[in-house]
Amino acid sequence: MIKLLQNQYVCLFFFLLCVSSVCAQGNKGTVRGRVLTSEGKDADNVSVTVKGRAAGTATDDHGNFELKLEPGAYILLISQTGATPIQLAAEITAGKTTQLDPVRLDISNRALQEVTISSGRTNKFTRKGSDYVAKIPLSNLENPQVYTSISKELLRDQQINNLDDALRNAPGVTKLFDATGRAGSGATNFVLRGFSTQARLRNGLAGNITTIADAVNVEAIEVIKGPSATLFGNTLTSYGGLINRVTKKPFKAAAGEVSYYGGSYGLNRISADYNTPLDSAGNVLFRVNTAYNYQNSFSDNGYRKSFFLAPTLSYRVNDRLNFSIDAEFNTLQSGGSQYFYLYPTVNVSAFGANRADQIPVNYRSTFSNNDVMKTGQNTNVFGQMNYTFNSRWKSQTNFSVTSSTSKGPAPYFYIIPGSSVRTLTGVNSYTGPLYLERMVWSPNGTDLNAELQENVTGDFKIGKFRNRLTVGLDYFHARTNINFNRFAYVTSKTPATRINDLFDFVSLTNPGNAYYNFNESKVDSAYANRPAGTVLTTKNDSYTYSAYASDVFNITDNFLALISLRVDRFDNKGILNNSTNVVSDGYRQTALAPKFGLVYQVIPEHVSVFGNYQSGFTNKTGTDFESKPFKPEHSNQAEGGVKYDLLGGRISGTLSYYHIKVTDIVRPYEANPALSIQNGTQVSEGVEIEAVANPFPGLNIIGGYGYNYSVYTKTTTAQTGLRPTNAGPERTANLWMSYRFSNGLVKGLGFGAGGNYAGNVYAINSNTYGQFILPSYTVYNAAVFYDQVKYRVGLKINNVGNKRYWVGSGTMNPQMLREIVANISFRF
Repeated sequence: MIKLLQNQYVCLFFFLLCVSSVCAQGNKGTVRGRVLTSEGKDADNVSVTVKGRAAGTATDDHGNFELKLEPGAYILLISQTGATPIQLAAEITAGKTTQLDPVRLDISNRALQEVTISSGRTNKFTRKGSDYVAKIPLSNLENPQVYTSISKELLRDQQINNLDDALRNAPGVTKLFDATGRAGSGATNFVLRGFSTQARLRNGLAGNITTIADAVNVEAIEVIKGPSATLFGNTLTSYGGLINRVTKKPFKAAAGEVSYYGGSYGLNRISADYNTPLDSAGNVLFRVNTAYNYQNSFSDNGYRKSFFLAPTLSYRVNDRLNFSIDAEFNTLQSGGSQYFYLYPTVNVSAFGANRADQIPVNYRSTFSNNDVMKTGQNTNVFGQMNYTFNSRWKSQTNFSVTSSTSKGPAPYFYIIPGSSVRTLTGVNSYTGPLYLERMVWSPNGTDLNAELQENVTGDFKIGKFRNRLTVGLDYFHARTNINFNRFAYVTSKTPATRINDLFDFVSLTNPGNAYYNFNESKVDSAYANRPAGTVLTTKNDSYTYSAYASDVFNITDNFLALISLRVDRFDNKGILNNSTNVVSDGYRQTALAPKFGLVYQVIPEHVSVFGNYQSGFTNKTGTDFESKPFKPEHSNQAEGGVKYDLLGGRISGTLSYYHIKVTDIVRPYEANPALSIQNGTQVSEGVEIEAVANPFPGLNIIGGYGYNYSVYTKTTTAQTGLRPTNAGPERTANLWMSYRFSNGLVKGLGFGAGGNYAGNVYAINSNTYGQFILPSYTVYNAAVFYDQVKYRVGLKINNVGNKRYWVGSGTMNPQMLREIVANISFRF
């Protein structure tokens, strides 16, 4: 069916593109401009109309507007509630673009936000453009790449304060694995277009947080779809795309907000956002966001405690030069973690069930203790320098340094059949059907990333053809230094064998007092008294040197082409063996990553059809069965679709079909499984639909649907023809509807409701061992709030139906039950 859809969809797309591209462009001209607040900040959603005509538009998130008109002289009327209208004269010439100087509306940024809130007429859940997706300001309708932007207004409406919950609003995105807090790789894993992805970018640069990321300093979250190595490299992205946090920036006014959240499972959260200019001219601006969060698990044990601080300072030297420096400090303490793996090398039938809801384990049981505790810390520092050469050329220099550390025991438990326990240990007294193999190690150490990036952008014409060019250089250094502290369990078999990290086996259905043995005292005793486990140290340095260029080329005003290329030189210095002090497995590789796109605006500024070709790669170390060194693994995506922004921005969205093929996958060489061969392939294709609507004042809706077909087309006999376990569900859906009264005695009162659906997920999917399913689920959420200029109160119920459901890849990790949260915010 998907193949049929592929053929029909692609044919329809190229038919529309070809027909549209040869249509006459008419003799219209274009006028562009920009509107600022009285403080010089971008003024979005400001009305721009043509005096005496029905034509008009609204400014985008960057305060920009564009109109296409017949040749002649016009008066543009720029207006917003609470501000004095501005009239601008514009002379339109056929086939040419008139660029107006920026204008300032006599309304502050805070007042503009209040107007936006109180009017109830804006599509507040949508953002019309991005500075980061293409590394230049580009509207969504002009961009051949698909992305979802989750605004802070949507987060406020849903009373959300972390990225895990926020990403429920992105079509096709689901959680794959909960955050572990481990240095380097401990962030939450999500599924995006059939591939595992973490939120590792901040404002387009390395900005990893190795726990559940707090959203207190988030302006928006961008989910950028498809292989994106051309502009973002391969280290921080996946073949499904990337997740980019866009953070709040300082502005020219003193303002602040303090919020408190309290609710189920001992939730206590306090956060603050404060902004102020540091000089009378408003050239030095400071903003700080901070949050403290504590909550117990819904289970019998488990808690998370975190503190987050994010200051930012900007300095405007003059009209051409400005600087900014940001930091993020995040600390985490957690205990009683619940991670249930499925023992991997047994037939699923040995579990006595093939679904998570059939395994006889208490949904709230952790088999752990709160004093088995780990700690972690993130310290991220960012800097930026912007210099404007002239109206056409700009330079931006960026750096980021991110550091994550972790310390303490990290449990991981396997659900294992009793027969396997007897085989492993040689002890026949394990007669029960299912046990929990309680494992623990301590990954202690630091992961450090440093990135330096230079981008030069130009907006110029060659003849009559507009070009928006980005040329960039990127240097990325990754250093990992993590020691895995381990002990070994010595079996009773003859001869005795050792099992690394094994603490004990406990009955899954009738654990008795042994349930409580996994505690700090007994884990410490195991480290002190048992034999040491196999040494495992990850100490590695790698360097990536990249150059890239990207040009958005206007063939006509409405027909655009994008062409981009990246060259990437990867230098892995190898892994240090602490026992021998020998460095091994160092290697160097060079990779190219092209990107192409076409966009035609069938209805200018309202409907566009697009197509893209995007690529990604992953560096691979080692040699194959013939001792030939591996080359980089590659992915290629072909995608086509439609984007729309209708009824003055009240209805917008995207419909797209994508096809991703991964080649050069390293897999076991079945003639000798101890060796490898690099000829594996995988396909991931699907459809995504997103719609954001404000059909009438006060009502805002966001919804999406994702279908993904992912399959190993060439790998081992055990996996060929099957869906990968890290590909997530085939089908997902999300919906949120919110209504806010804009007038009368109940002005500011609002309520919202929605939910998420995810289909079945394969925790095990093997031609050899069988299939184990995490069942599909639908989770409903609801909220009510009362929003005024100076304060806001709200009540949110997550998982209204108290649904029991699991996520995982080779795991079955239970998720949050019903949660009730109340909150109050004060603005000043």
